[in-house]
Amino acid sequence: MKLLALDTSTENCSVALWLDGEVVSRQELAGQRHSDLILPMLEELLAEAGLSLGSLDGIAFGEGPGSFTGLRIGCGIAQGLAFGADLPVLGVSTLLTLAAAAPGERVLACLDARIGEIYHAAYEKQHGVWHTVSAPSLCYAKDAPELPGAGWVGAGSAFSAYAEALEQRYAGQMLSADGSVYPQACDMVKLAAPLFEQGGGEDAALAAPLYIRNKVALKTAERK
Repeated sequence: MKLLALDTSTENCSVALWLDGEVVSRQELAGQRHSDLILPMLEELLAEAGLSLGSLDGIAFGEGPGSFTGLRIGCGIAQGLAFGADLPVLGVSTLLTLAAAAPGERVLACLDARIGEIYHAAYEKQHGVWHTVSAPSLCYAKDAPELPGAGWVGAGSAFSAYAEALEQRYAGQMLSADGSVYPQACDMVKLAAPLFEQGGGEDAALAAPLYIRNKVALKTAERK
């Protein structure tokens, strides 16, 4: 099976190919340049692998949560490529992607959602399968959902932006936390591969970002 994955949900921009179990990828800190970088990165990766879009079996993308603009870019590009090559698509959670790449089996994945909030989810790996302990949500770090027990590993930009608040919220429960990591297409495609093998892809027209937050900015009165 040959799959393409892309993620533009954060400041990082990444693409990856799954080639019958082998993963090759590219990533770059893009800032606001995702729309300029993503297609050349995809074309370069496909060319190096000697593949065309039509030779792929599916396309995965980072569905969110994350940057509103970044999620729209990623979903739109995945849809456009899939329509052109008649391929199924699959949205993959950015928070689950962080968990799957973290060095632990109990992972608290948190991304900086700006405006003082975080995107939060917790997962536990049992017998090789990730289970949701706390579903993806939007909250303030100090009010983050409770977690059972200890032994948690933190991953994601919220642990850099709101380190003190999260440390206090989960005092005694965390083993470590890395606020420098981003969701990466190379980890995303590993989650997507078994789902595609089980027929989990969908028509490109049905692909949609997972925003969680319904508003991008606060009104003047709300800021007060």
